[in-house]
Amino acid sequence: MLLCDAAQSIGGKLYVLGGGWSLLRTAGPATMALAVKLSIPWSRSNESHQIEAVLVTAAGDDVQQEGQPVRATGAIEVGRPPGLRQGTPLDAVFVLTFQNLSLEPGGYVWELRERRASETALLAREQFQVIR
Repeated sequence: MLLCDAAQSIGGKLYVLGGGWSLLRTAGPATMALAVKLSIPWSRSNESHQIEAVLVTAAGDDVQQEGQPVRATGAIEVGRPPGLRQGTPLDAVFVLTFQNLSLEPGGYVWELRERRASETALLAREQFQVIR
């Protein structure tokens, strides 16, 4: 997972602008994107994966905007293409864009999680700082 100013997912590839930062200088609402590449194990292909990205403070508290936690949820499913060698992991790429985030100075963490029937697995964490 990569923090960036903007990104697109086209044809299984990520196109990233202003990527790889961990320090955000802002005096107002910010826009940011998460460029994500997951490696899905062969044994977990052809099944739905429930994914969520959640913005939390460095202390682990959910970041709220207009009374709601800052998060995105969705499902991904990757199929096995014909001719792929058995056991080969499969790529899943996607972009999540968040606009008009009003963040106070301090530390933050984007957490990417997979929700399963009885548990939640942490897939990635990306930390950043907001300064004025």
